[in-house]
Amino acid sequence: MSHEVLYRKYRPQNFREVVDQDIVVKSLRGAIENKTVAHAYLFAGSRGIGKTSIARIFAREIGTSANDIYEIDAASNRGIDDVRALRDAVAVLPFESKFKVYIIDEVHMLTKEAFNALLKTLEEPPKHVVFLLATTEIHKLPETIISRCQVFEFKRPTAEILKDTITKIAKKEGFSLEPAAAELIALVGDGSFRDTHGILERVIAGIKGKKITREDVEEATGSPKSELVRNFVAALVEKNAAKAFEVIAEIRSKNFDPKLFLELTLSLVRLTLLEKMSVLGATVGTSDEDKKFIADKKTAVDSKLLHTLLGAFDYIALSPIRELPLELLVLDVVEEGK
Repeated sequence: MSHEVLYRKYRPQNFREVVDQDIVVKSLRGAIENKTVAHAYLFAGSRGIGKTSIARIFAREIGTSANDIYEIDAASNRGIDDVRALRDAVAVLPFESKFKVYIIDEVHMLTKEAFNALLKTLEEPPKHVVFLLATTEIHKLPETIISRCQVFEFKRPTAEILKDTITKIAKKEGFSLEPAAAELIALVGDGSFRDTHGILERVIAGIKGKKITREDVEEATGSPKSELVRNFVAALVEKNAAKAFEVIAEIRSKNFDPKLFLELTLSLVRLTLLEKMSVLGATVGTSDEDKKFIADKKTAVDSKLLHTLLGAFDYIALSPIRELPLELLVLDVVEEGK
């Protein structure tokens, strides 16, 4: 029996099952109910947030059968000959539906010549054709293409949405997911439903029992240990450069992702600051070790540290040395204390 990956297994099958895209769903439903379906739509947003899934749902909701839905990956069918073949196929009537629907994923990958050929079809489309274009990089599309489409910007799911989603899926799969474990999976998932599902699946594949802990997630994903993050925050609070650089050396030796480590550090400092301000429920879902750490350090944490951590993110993508933003962060914090 073939195994069905979690993202496909729990992919929404209708508009009711779509999570956190209320504006998009409401608009598409309205077009169907009012019989004002446009000839071309452009779905824009980051990876793994449901653009293609909603395109498939929309195609079915307007009454298009599987035989009249065509999915094209523009990353591998990006040339003018591919679009010319598409243009010829578009002229043919649907087999058994009112509409033929063409879902073109990663449409920004088309060549300039291919875009010009596609534009001619979008300008004078047959009445029986609906185009659903999807892209993660709308800025790479010619304005002429964008202007011929109804454009929908998809939201990135928040960490809370991702945590709630995977907690429910884990339960359906027969597993208990600790809140701290769900938090880490959501963080590593980086705003993508698809990636978050994939991480949960990887964790499930590597454990023996039915209870998933944060340690299980750390082991499966190669994420930095919570203790390492606490040690780093403690070093920053204490203005202890030597201790902080020891942590950075361990990050380097174990090849941890500095960006993920910085996100974990920022999250812990933020929770500590919220607890200091007596924000109700600030530490709900955190581990006992983190709760104790937060209680011990909350009086020493201030908003300056949070601002400095945020500033370090500006250098993460630009730095030629992976750990350099962390090293500069330590120096900035220590110098502030002098």
